[in-house]
Amino acid sequence: MKAKGNLTGLKPQQKKDLDRLFERKVNPDMLVSPEFAKALCAVSLETGRQVGALIDRKGHVFDIFVGDAKGLEISDFGRYRAGRSRLRGLRLIHTHLNGKPLNNDDLTDLALLRLDAIAAIEVLPSGLPGKAFIAHLLPFRTNGKICEELPPVSVYDIGKDFRYFIEELEAEIEYSIRASETDDNEKRAILIHVCRQNLDRAAESIKELQSLAEAAGVTVVESIIQKRREIDPKYVMGKGKIKELFITSLEKNANLIVFDGQLSASQMQAVSDAAEIDVIDRTQMILDIFASRAVTREGRLQVKLAQLRYSLPRIVIKDDFLSRITGGTGGMRSKGPGETKMEILRRRIRDSIVSMEKELEDIALGRKERRKRRERNNIPVVSIVGYTNAGKSTLINALTSSNVYTENKMFATLDTSAKRASFPEGRELVFTDTVGFIRDLPEDLIAAFRSTLEEMGDSDLLLHLFDLSSPSWRQQIESVNAVLQELALDNIPVLMVGNKSDAADPDSVRIAEEETGCISVSALNKDTLQPLLKAVKNNIWSEDDGQ
Repeated sequence: MKAKGNLTGLKPQQKKDLDRLFERKVNPDMLVSPEFAKALCAVSLETGRQVGALIDRKGHVFDIFVGDAKGLEISDFGRYRAGRSRLRGLRLIHTHLNGKPLNNDDLTDLALLRLDAIAAIEVLPSGLPGKAFIAHLLPFRTNGKICEELPPVSVYDIGKDFRYFIEELEAEIEYSIRASETDDNEKRAILIHVCRQNLDRAAESIKELQSLAEAAGVTVVESIIQKRREIDPKYVMGKGKIKELFITSLEKNANLIVFDGQLSASQMQAVSDAAEIDVIDRTQMILDIFASRAVTREGRLQVKLAQLRYSLPRIVIKDDFLSRITGGTGGMRSKGPGETKMEILRRRIRDSIVSMEKELEDIALGRKERRKRRERNNIPVVSIVGYTNAGKSTLINALTSSNVYTENKMFATLDTSAKRASFPEGRELVFTDTVGFIRDLPEDLIAAFRSTLEEMGDSDLLLHLFDLSSPSWRQQIESVNAVLQELALDNIPVLMVGNKSDAADPDSVRIAEEETGCISVSALNKDTLQPLLKAVKNNIWSEDDGQ
């Protein structure tokens, strides 16, 4: 076997000395024997570089790595990974030429590779080993700690109880993992936003992602914003940051990573493999929320259709990844599905998409007939549109004395509802509630809900509702306008309505009224709705009722 790492500049004899380390064996009952430590230090002093050895539990040298005077890098770390529920069965023994204790890189390798233990051996000027700095993982996290550093000890004083200690430690780790999985099914997520420039916009975006996580029933344990010149094509945030992310997930006991943006299938798989944790993106989280909130047959079909369209281009070879992103689509679960199985799955998904599209068309025809009946009765339609959680359902309840489901969460209601309202003159109109919009609303969702959203084209008036208390109300208005334009609905008369005026700063309300010409209301206070009702009446029946 050959040593790995940067061997440039080493003399032939030094390379041979490195290769001879493979022939040495460590007493399996000891973390490191004085004899092996002497051989390691002698080569390290001769080369002027850190030298490390991975040793298995039988005492055999598994790999030798050569670094520089300051550090040691273990390449191809994925080869040594073992999963979170057990140790790797390897210990890392390496030298420190400066006599300093273990550093962050050392502890990262310990956690990332699930090593039995790590030890840094001080190289004395004589070439002999001095102190050993040792650390091991902890079975239970204490104040976020995932490893313990032991007091430095002379290499010659290292005990012979290492094998027993590791067996006991691994048993405790496995027990703690099983107990955590059995007793706690809570989703604990780390949110990631990678941007190239605007940090203020990134902070607003990840705050919105936190609200989405709350709506999805996910507990956020950490939020990370990283600014990069370029987005890493494989890992999004860079391979080095992925290592840090793995450590953070261990420290925070996280079991999910959510990226604020849309990932490709290869990016999702690469990050999941490197960080050993489930990974989803913003789009998938929104789809999950929609799936949990849809009530009617049409709503469930629309969401399922969006999920299938999202999953189709994300079918990859690795089976556990495939099963995660295809969910309940009837995907095959077997080890390493080949091309044929993937093609079968793709065909099944395409067939399901065609079937659902046909069923949604039939439902749309039924809606069209109901719409015609309203038109024959000459009943105007006012559609309430707006950003998610702007208060659309609360407003329609207040305007029509209805009981549409409301909750202070994003996408609390998905299914369109139509409610009649009567005016004193004996006139009636229909208020319709629509699904909330959001920044960068997933295209698959827009496509799935297109027939429902396009119904707004028959509206006589749109009430564009926005949240006055949100610092991002301008961006939210822009997002809604973008969707309306995409659906060719931007030619319908619009009445701007600023909601939650009771929770907003008075100056913000004044600025919003000046910039948008909106009517400020609080849907929770019916006394504030009279100016809105008057404006609606004047817009609908302006030709003969100007009161």
